[in-house]
Amino acid sequence: CRLAQVLTQYCVGANYGWLLAEGLFLHKLLALAAVSGERCLPAFLLLGWGEPVCPPRVSPRVPSPCPHPTLSPPRPGAPVLFVAPWAAARYLYENEGCWERNEKAAVWWIIRCPILVAVAVNFVVFVRIVRILVAKVRAHQVSRGDTRVRLARSTLTLIPLLGVHEVAFALGGGGGGGGG
Repeated sequence: CRLAQVLTQYCVGANYGWLLAEGLFLHKLLALAAVSGERCLPAFLLLGWGEPVCPPRVSPRVPSPCPHPTLSPPRPGAPVLFVAPWAAARYLYENEGCWERNEKAAVWWIIRCPILVAVAVNFVVFVRIVRILVAKVRAHQVSRGDTRVRLARSTLTLIPLLGVHEVAFALGGGGGGGGG
C-alpha cells in the first residue's frame, strides 16, 4: 500500500505538471504567435509524465509509434524530482502504517511546495493570458456588443483548464494533510 501512496503522489504531481504545461503552452501560442509550440513539446512532456515508453517494433513493415525509437530507458518526469525525496523521507522519518497520514509537516512540504509553486506560476500565466485576450478582444472590437460575453466565456473556460480554482484550495488548505 506504500507503493500505491507513492504512485498516487506521482500522479497528483504529474497532474499539476500537466496543468502547468498546458498553461505555458497556451501562453506561448498566444504571446508568440510566430513560434511553433512543437519545439517545446519534449520539455512539456518531461514536466508532466516524462518521456513515453516506446514499445519495440513488432515487424519491419509496421512503423514504430514513437518518433525516435531507441533502446535507452525513458526519462522520468518532473514529479520524480519531489516524489522520490518524499518517499525516502517518509521511509526514514515517518515509516508508519500505509503512509496515508501526514503527521510531520516537514515531510509533507516536500510534496506540497512544488505543487504550490506550479499553482502560483499557473495563476500568473492565467493573468497574463487574460490580459492578452482582453487586448485581442478590444483590438477586434468593431461594433460588437458581445465582447464582454466572449471575454467572460474565454476566461471561464481557462479557469478549470489551467487549474486556477486550485489557488483557493491552496490558500485555504492546511499544510498537515490531504492528498495533494
